[in-house]
Formats: sequence, C-alpha cells, structure tokens
Amino acid sequence: MAIALVALGSNLGERADQLNRAVENLRSQFPIRVLQRSGWIETDPVGGPPGQPPFLNGVVELETELKPHDLLHALLTVETAMGRVRTVVNAPRTVDLDLLIYDDLILDEPGLCLPHRRLTERFFVLIPLEQIGSGVMVPGTGLTIAEHLAKLTGLKPYGPDAQRPLRGKTIVVTGASTGIGRAGALELALAGADLVLHGRNSDRLEGVALLCRRRGAKVHTLLANLDSEGPKVLWDRFLKLDVIPEGWINNAGADILTGSGPGLSFDEKLEALWRVDVRSTLELSRLAGSLMVEKKGGVVINMGWDQAETGMEGDSGTLFGTTKGAVVMMTRALAADLAPKVRVHCVSPGWIKTKWGEHAPLAWQERVLRETPLARWGTAEDVAKAFVWLMSPASQYLTGQTVRVNGGAIRA
Repeated sequence: MAIALVALGSNLGERADQLNRAVENLRSQFPIRVLQRSGWIETDPVGGPPGQPPFLNGVVELETELKPHDLLHALLTVETAMGRVRTVVNAPRTVDLDLLIYDDLILDEPGLCLPHRRLTERFFVLIPLEQIGSGVMVPGTGLTIAEHLAKLTGLKPYGPDAQRPLRGKTIVVTGASTGIGRAGALELALAGADLVLHGRNSDRLEGVALLCRRRGAKVHTLLANLDSEGPKVLWDRFLKLDVIPEGWINNAGADILTGSGPGLSFDEKLEALWRVDVRSTLELSRLAGSLMVEKKGGVVINMGWDQAETGMEGDSGTLFGTTKGAVVMMTRALAADLAPKVRVHCVSPGWIKTKWGEHAPLAWQERVLRETPLARWGTAEDVAKAFVWLMSPASQYLTGQTVRVNGGAIRA
C-alpha cells in the first residue's frame, strides 16, 4: 500500500460540494482509502484568464494499491466525470485534482512529475498540506512540509495553538496498532503531540508510527504482550526510552469477540480481560500517574464501556460489565488519589464499528440503529477526538469523569 497526497481545487459552481463529491468518488470508485483531508481555503486564481472567480483548495491523504500512473488516471477520470473541460492553461474548472506526493518516489516523466513541480512554491497547497501532513518529507528536498511553509512565510510556529493544542506534549498509547488505539494515535499526532506507541505486532505498529510521523510527531514504539508478559515488562521497556510523558492512554484490551476469542471458555475470557483490561490498566495508571506527579503533571485516560454501569444481557455483557465496571470505579479512585497534578478520566465507547462491528450479524446492526439516537455506528475516530479533548487544556477543570462516546444512547 502506498500513501499519496492529492491537491483539490474548484472555482466553478458549488465549489465545496464538488470538492466533497470528488473525494467521495475517489473513495467509492477506486481501491483508495481516504485517511484524512484538510479544511478548504479560498484563494485568488493564479494565472489563467482574467476575471475568473476565486478557488476553494484543499488536500487529501490517500492510502492505495494503485501505482502512480494508475492513480493519476483515476484522478483524471474523476475530473472528466465531474465536467472538467481543458481549454487554455489555468482556465476556470469544476474540479482540479493534482498528485503531489506518492510515498518517497521521485519521478520526472511526460505527464507525471513527483513530487509536483510547484508544490513548495504555492501557499494554497502548502497551507492545507501543513494541516494534515506537517511532518511529511518532500522527496528530494530534505525538508518537511512545515519547513517549506516556514521558509516561504518566514514564520515558525512555537508552542500550542488552536490547531495543535498538544504541541510539546508526549503521550503514550497502549494497543496503538489497530482500531481505537490507531485512530487515537493519528488524532493525537495531528493535534501536535509526540507519541510512544505500544503494540504486539511490529509491522502494524511501525505502519501507525509512520503515519504519525507524517503528521509531524516524534514517535517511539514499544513491543510487549500485556496478556502473557504483563504490565511490568512494558513499563521497564518504557523507562529505557528516558521519556517523560504528560499523557497516558490505557487503550489495550483483550479481544474476546474476534479471531480466536469466541472459542475461549467463559473463564478463559474472564482471565484475559482481568489480566489486560483491569490489572494492566490499574498498574500502568499507578506507575504513569506517580511519574507524572513527580514531573510535569498530566492526564491518564482509561477505557470503559458505556453499558458497564447499567448492564447488558448475555455472557459478553456479564464479562465486560464486570471488568469495565472495575475500570470506571478505578478511574474515580485514581482521580482523587493523583489530584491535583494529574487528571484521570474514563472514555466509555458505545457501539463502535471496530473489527467486530464490521462483521456483526444483521440483528446486531439493527439493534445498534434502534438504540442509538444519532442512528449510526460510532467510529474509532469519534473516540479518538475525545482523547484529544481530554488531553487538551480545554478540559483542564475536569477529572474523574466517565465520557460516554455512544451517540446519545441512554441506558435504563
């Protein structure tokens, strides 16, 4: 899989609608996954016939199996389907899609130059690029997107800002290889944080680390199996990094719903949840919290479940209610114990479409919609945004809270 950055522009018709539709067409018609996109910015035309209307511009980051020329063909296909007609150079257009960067490839061929020749010269490209990929190295230049923008403007950001409220903070995320942990790592990197990412699978973990570095984060990775090795092994490996965290997210959890999990007995599932979700969360919260009390202070976030305090039928309800209920109560006790220097919260997701949710039976799909006022599954990104808010100064007068990310579901 390759990572590509594509610029979008439009100055005819309903510009924002057309840019949104172009992104959706790429996602739905080709083997392309949209990882993130910038906001739109409005700019005056550069070159072309006089008197044309202003452009909306932005950038998307894509993951794709397509080779560079095939991806370029996909972009041109979407342009044509959306009514772009090529007349004179820089003429007004319904939509304009330019391939800016494709992995680290350097290419100069008729019809395709990578990176794009004018990438580092244009504010309307660099500004949205910096929003989603400040740490991306422009191949062949030795400089990142952020450094090229600073060079062009003469301005260099310092300290936190509205778009990077976590700049300068180091945050640890356990279970960062997939699902909610992966999404959390990416959102935290986008918010300016540097990261220590934990997982069990080296290849998946390094893939997440690469994406976080592209967002401007400095990243360390830690391999450890909390189930078989225990939290002390992870903690000892973390201490060797000589990093002082200001945030710690205990996201790692035992998987009893997918893979080999459903084949375990009730007692085996309970033991796995106890070792990973309860004991590891408690021990790592205490260790990380004590270190942060001694140093800069910080925030600990634990992972609960939105039905832990109200109950759900079935073995899974009993298992998660027992273990995640313990995490909720543990969080409240730790919040009192570690205050005022360290804040402690519990994020309790509801129906989130992670690996299990993607293949859930029809009856469960219908139940989710029936029980959720917002009438959709939650996403890992919905939970990740809660991480950013709880880690940020915006929530600095809160501690000991259970934040239910569940689309407004009210449990009896």
